[in-house]
Amino acid sequence: MKLQNLDIIVTAPPSPGWGGRYWILVKVTTDTGITGWGECYAASIGPDAMTHVIRDVFDRHMAGENPENIELMFRRAYSSGFTQRPDLTVMGAFSGLEIACWDILGKDRDRPVHALLGGRMNDRIRAYTYLYPLPHHDIAAFWTSPDMAAESATEMVLRGYTAVKFDPAGPYTMRGGHMPAMRDISQSVAFCKAIREAVGDRADLLFGTHGQFSTAGAVRLGQALEPYSPLWFEEPTPPDNIEDMARVARQVRIPVATGERLTTKAEFGAVLRAGAAEILQPALGRAGGIWEMKKVAAIAEAFNAQMAPHLYAGPVEWAANIHLAASIPNILMAETIETPFHDALIKSAIRVEEGFIRPPEAPGLGIEVDEDLARANPFTGDDLHLNMQEAPCDYAKGNSFAGGAPPLPE
Repeated sequence: MKLQNLDIIVTAPPSPGWGGRYWILVKVTTDTGITGWGECYAASIGPDAMTHVIRDVFDRHMAGENPENIELMFRRAYSSGFTQRPDLTVMGAFSGLEIACWDILGKDRDRPVHALLGGRMNDRIRAYTYLYPLPHHDIAAFWTSPDMAAESATEMVLRGYTAVKFDPAGPYTMRGGHMPAMRDISQSVAFCKAIREAVGDRADLLFGTHGQFSTAGAVRLGQALEPYSPLWFEEPTPPDNIEDMARVARQVRIPVATGERLTTKAEFGAVLRAGAAEILQPALGRAGGIWEMKKVAAIAEAFNAQMAPHLYAGPVEWAANIHLAASIPNILMAETIETPFHDALIKSAIRVEEGFIRPPEAPGLGIEVDEDLARANPFTGDDLHLNMQEAPCDYAKGNSFAGGAPPLPE
């Protein structure tokens, strides 16, 4: 059995686009006629350019190879161009293709992917959700409203979720770490207070940031949140200086989580050695794929750290997350996004039930991708999956981050 053909579909979820502006799906077919699906997570280049990268990685390192030889193909991609170091774009391309290989192998053997990763350790996976506006909420006002966030959190708890994430302390700017405005700290405290009062101890609070603070600023913010005992303080400083994040971890009594912008065991291992985080959040469509993150989970286990796979993408990456989560002993929880489009794209093959996800037992990833639906919703814009703000933190008028969603249509 050899990898033969590649097709790439860039599909756009309907507005407001929870999960990003587009998802890059890869369809890989073998010479025996077995099809595997994968998903390449957001890259720092546009989707048109990314499709060429994906095709180059496939043609150069994978075409004609037995899909069993994942380690060999990973080493080819990781070492390409005489590098042997993490490369966010190349690994983003390889990761989706690697996920497709596991889908192929499971289908060829008539077994779910987690059965090929050492078997099922967990019968169900604890899910968490970001707080999104409810249908009656004003989307523009939601991101700075503690009361709306508390109402959304209450609804999520009623649906069975035991953990909710929110990130009211924006902005995320290209300028790197900044000192948060006092009103940003006050607003973050107000969110934690309102949500904690609404859900009590029925749900953990997951405080999200995206590396936007200076080290001192992250410490100030984190210490202000300590009375509400969030389960984690997510990526408080930019990901390029691990020691800075370790300094935050030593001074804030909230576990630090990080990983959505990291790739391969080289970067995750450095985080663990530095004591920078207790919770790792790999995005499997970027971080090196399922096998590489199985290795990271093993390394994390040796450091008594836990895994919480990240998801701001489509349901194919989610399926990969669930199979990894099912196979490891140190899973904490997995992010999920529930929209009709996510559900329809995999024909309801995986769902959250009472706050938990049962790993699928069908062969491969256990999903059936609605290819017609994916092709009927092509991405036609020129934005990146997520755009970084150019303007600096506004210390006079206040700040807001709209959940990563694209603007609503006029």
